[in-house]
Amino acid sequence: MSDKVRIATTSLAGCFGCHMSLLDIDERLLELVQLVEFDRSPINDIKQLKAADIGLVEGGVANADNLEVLKQFRSRCRILVAVGACASNGGVPAMRNPFSLKACLQESYLDAQGVVNPQIPNDPELPLLLNQVYPVHELVKVDYFLPGCPPSADAIWTFLNELIEGKPISLPYTQIHYD
Repeated sequence: MSDKVRIATTSLAGCFGCHMSLLDIDERLLELVQLVEFDRSPINDIKQLKAADIGLVEGGVANADNLEVLKQFRSRCRILVAVGACASNGGVPAMRNPFSLKACLQESYLDAQGVVNPQIPNDPELPLLLNQVYPVHELVKVDYFLPGCPPSADAIWTFLNELIEGKPISLPYTQIHYD
């Protein structure tokens, strides 16, 4: 059995930018893999989630599949982290929230310019859209929030190292300012 910290990651409704920032820690990834073992993550292409010490969740919750994955992460991850703006406040996907789901579907699939075969998709393979996009903390308990759109590679590096070492999280202003 490994003494390494187990980290799992997922991307819900978002742009995958937070995962790209994780990859942007570049050669420090080699240092990180000395400390951690990745469970479900696109880094190793594992799709199933076992028990993990830390779960990193990016993206808002826009459909039934997102909700199922989020609940699974909460139940199997000792520490759950909302990574980025979409996980923290819904981000760009939540820009549909002022409109009804019906109006969004009609605009996208029936009335949009250039639509050739107007029909709203109705396939059991497609996850059911929720009436709105939710930030993750409105649906499950979140232990930490890592801000940014996306958080910088340096912020992710600092955050993970302090969390793994059991230190208080203290991101310097230079890593979290957006002006």
